[in-house]
Amino acid sequence: MIYTLALENITKYFGRQLIFKNINFKFSQGNVYGLAGNNGSGKSTLTKIIAGVLSQNKGKVLHKIDNKEIEAEKLHSYLGFVSPYLMLYDEFTANENLFHFAKIRGIKFDEERIKYLLNEFNLYRRRNDLLKAYSSGMKQRMKFIFALQHSPKLLLLDEPTSNLDEEGKSKVYKIVENEKENSVVIIASNESKDLELCSKLIKVEEYK
Repeated sequence: MIYTLALENITKYFGRQLIFKNINFKFSQGNVYGLAGNNGSGKSTLTKIIAGVLSQNKGKVLHKIDNKEIEAEKLHSYLGFVSPYLMLYDEFTANENLFHFAKIRGIKFDEERIKYLLNEFNLYRRRNDLLKAYSSGMKQRMKFIFALQHSPKLLLLDEPTSNLDEEGKSKVYKIVENEKENSVVIIASNESKDLELCSKLIKVEEYK
C-alpha cells in the first residue's frame, strides 16, 4: 500500500492572529520531512491539522492510500502520533496502557509486536510497572510504542527527542530510518539533529 499526503492552501488563524497561510506541500513514502521553526511558529499547530485533531480555517488536507482518499473517521488506523501533549494513564501499567489503546483503536493486541517494541525501547522488564513510576524519558519512549503499535503508514513526530538521553535519541533516529521505507515520516522540531534526518523541510515561519 502506498500512502501519500498533500496540503492544499492550508491556512490557520487563532482569533485575528495569523499562524500560517497557503501552505502547499506533497509528502510520499521513502522520505523524512521536517516542520521547522522557532517556538510558537506553528509547527505543532500544523502537526495537529495533519493529524486531524485541529481544523484549518482554509485549505484541504488529503490523505490517500493507493490513490484513494482516506475518510476522516478512518485516519486513526493509518496514523502514529508522538507528541509532548499526549497523555498516558499513570494508574495503568505499560502493558495495560497498550492493551486499552489497542481496544480503543479497534485493533488486535499483537503480543509479539508489543514485546518487540518494548525490547527496542528497553522497557520490557518494566512492562508490569505502573506508569506513575516511570521517568519522563521512559514515558516518552512509551509514546513511541503507542505510535508504532499498529505499524502506521503516517508517522507524525512532534518534538520526538524531548526528555530523552543520548541512547534514547539514537533509538529514535534508528526507528525513523527504518520506518521511512514503508511510511511517510514527518518531524516537527527546532533541534538541529532531529532535522538532519529530514530530506525536505517546511519552514513554517515563511508562510506568514
